[in-house]
Amino acid sequence: MSWLRSVATGLVLLGGGAAAMAADFGRPATPAEIALWNIDVLPDGTGLPPGSGTVAQGKQVFEENCAACHGEGGTGGIGGKLFGGDGTLATDKPVKTVGSFWPYATTLFDYIRRAMPYSAPGTLSDDEVYALSAYILNLNGIVGADDRLDRTRLVAIRMPNRNGFVPDREFSDIHNSRQGN
Repeated sequence: MSWLRSVATGLVLLGGGAAAMAADFGRPATPAEIALWNIDVLPDGTGLPPGSGTVAQGKQVFEENCAACHGEGGTGGIGGKLFGGDGTLATDKPVKTVGSFWPYATTLFDYIRRAMPYSAPGTLSDDEVYALSAYILNLNGIVGADDRLDRTRLVAIRMPNRNGFVPDREFSDIHNSRQGN
């Protein structure tokens, strides 16, 4: 039993040392630093920044930043096809694209802003992200060729599969701390 006591004592001392090291390591993030990473966009548009972009502007941004992976005009490549798939979700081979699968247009903005272009995520301006969103939504027949997107217009878009996501009853009793349960 003395070996167990020695191990326990060693762990306590080691834990105390780690806590002391942690107290001297780093610093709390400033509000400005947190704001740089607080860029999530919710389905209701919360988090969308000011700015706007047109389908034509988006086509140019796409050609310069996205075509290498998604193919010319979004027809597919290593990054996948960005349009099509209408009516395939209930088949054995669903084609999940922005237009056929995604429930909210704001999700497109959020994803592009965070993760694209693949080689340099987060480098596009908010106006470029609005423009790319407009272009991709136009490829899917959701907005017109002359449309301009901004935060008001983006939130107002009703995606074709908006009602295709149904809450799973198995998870209905699971709550997280942000829900207060």
